Amino acid sequence: VQLQASGGGLVQAGGSMRLSCAASGRIFDNYAMGWFRQAPGKEREFVAAVSAYSWNGGIPDYASSVKGRFTISTDNAKNTMYLQMNSLKPEDTAVYHCAASGGRVASSYEKEYDYWGQGTEVTVSS
Repeated sequence: VQLQASGGGLVQAGGSMRLSCAASGRIFDNYAMGWFRQAPGKEREFVAAVSAYSWNGGIPDYASSVKGRFTISTDNAKNTMYLQMNSLKPEDTAVYHCAASGGRVASSYEKEYDYWGQGTEVTVSS
């Protein structure tokens, strides 16, 4: 499994941005997918995840800091996962990574993920 994240950039606070994660094949049926982020000087943290379709139809889970503002989704036809980010705040500034887990269950734990894409940088200006 190969993952390629894209879509980062610079945005003003209150704005929106959509990140994409292209997978090397049709994996969303059997892999849980997740987004994590790492801010400068901080450890990587969980953002959002979605279970494999074959597990529970792809139910999402979110960190409390982004719930209600971010939406994770997958498009099987395009083999692509998205993270729609609205009402962005300066504290959302980080490098965002996408990941895939063969465990099928959406998880907030990094160790559950088997494959990682390179990061895409998001900067939110105040």
